[in-house]
Amino acid sequence: MNHITFKNISEFNQAQNLPEPENPLFTIGSKTLSPEDINNCISSNQEVSYTNQFYIISLKNIVSGEILYGRTKYDSDTGTLLFSAPNQTYTVKDIVISSESWFIAFHEDFIRGLDIQKQIKQYNFFNYNVNEALHLSPREELTMKSILKNIQTEYQNNQDEFSKDIILTHLDTLLKYANRFYKRQFLNRKELNKALFTRFKEIMNEYFEANQLEENGIPTVDWLAEQLDVSRRYMSDTIKAETGKTAVDQINLFLVEEAKNLLLAPNVSISETAYKLGFEYPQYFSRLFKKKVGMSPKEYIDNAALN
Repeated sequence: MNHITFKNISEFNQAQNLPEPENPLFTIGSKTLSPEDINNCISSNQEVSYTNQFYIISLKNIVSGEILYGRTKYDSDTGTLLFSAPNQTYTVKDIVISSESWFIAFHEDFIRGLDIQKQIKQYNFFNYNVNEALHLSPREELTMKSILKNIQTEYQNNQDEFSKDIILTHLDTLLKYANRFYKRQFLNRKELNKALFTRFKEIMNEYFEANQLEENGIPTVDWLAEQLDVSRRYMSDTIKAETGKTAVDQINLFLVEEAKNLLLAPNVSISETAYKLGFEYPQYFSRLFKKKVGMSPKEYIDNAALN
């Protein structure tokens, strides 16, 4: 399998058969394919992987083909908005793109030291897997295309002292809408969210029943996401949308509920319970238990004895 790394925006534009970028750290482009173009745009059977050393936002309608990120397949649909952070790698095979497509590419240096750089770090969707893309409704797609056209208009104007600020203002608006639409997607995919959280709890139960907590310690969020075949941030956001609590909160709640059962078993000490639940130090267990239950493990045992 061939691998291509785009180190800068100029290389990326050249691969897209586009002119040199107006700004070496930022570019925007669009393509509108005719039916004849679509019929002729199938790539070779050979898979090609790409790594970009900059941010990419793309809006595409995928007719057929595959985009892979790790072991997961791209969840293709019409009006799909995809976000990629620097140094993410994805694989493409036999992609056919329908109609109008858009992309924005910008280097970290383009936003360095600005408020938008901090905001982007807060947008988890830049670190979602490719198969966790944002699927736009027709109205949402029109909104995004309108913003993209505004950015393109400013980008193609003669660059002056106001150009960058105007482009970044539009980009900030696009990201805020993306955040809103992702929240909508989480709500609309309630059944999928519920299924993911159900599987999350099953994995925790299986881990506990196999004595993995005692042998290997408390599972990390990264490990659980890997078992679910999703990205860490997507799993956390899905669980938060479904339960109102983070993945870490859910792990801790699971541990506390199991602790309640273990603490009431005869001849089991608080330290033994802590070790069985994967805590290296019993005091950490006691601190978490009191925080979640409102009383220490000993108080919990004593209170249960009185009842």
